[in-house]
Amino acid sequence: MNQNQNEYGQGKSHASGDSVVPEGAQKVLPKGVEENVPNTVHDTGSSGSKSHAVGDSKVPKVLQEAVPESVERALPNAIHDTGDK
Repeated sequence: MNQNQNEYGQGKSHASGDSVVPEGAQKVLPKGVEENVPNTVHDTGSSGSKSHAVGDSKVPKVLQEAVPESVERALPNAIHDTGDK
C-alpha cells in the first residue's frame, strides 16, 4: 500500500487514462468506487464496470456498464437478457 493512501485506496487517483472526474474527488473516493465507474468516464483500466447480459439487450452498452448489477437483473430478459428466470 502506498503511504499516501489508506486501506480503502483513498488518498490517490487510480486513473490510468483519461478522466472527467475532478482530481480532488479521485483522491477521496475509495479504489473500488473508481474501478466501478465506466472507463469512458474515469479510465482505471479495470473491467469493474461491466454488463451482466448473457444474451440480447436493448439497453445501450454504456448504460449496461454504468448501472448496478441489481438494476440489470430487474429488467425483463426480453429487454436485457441476464439469464435470470
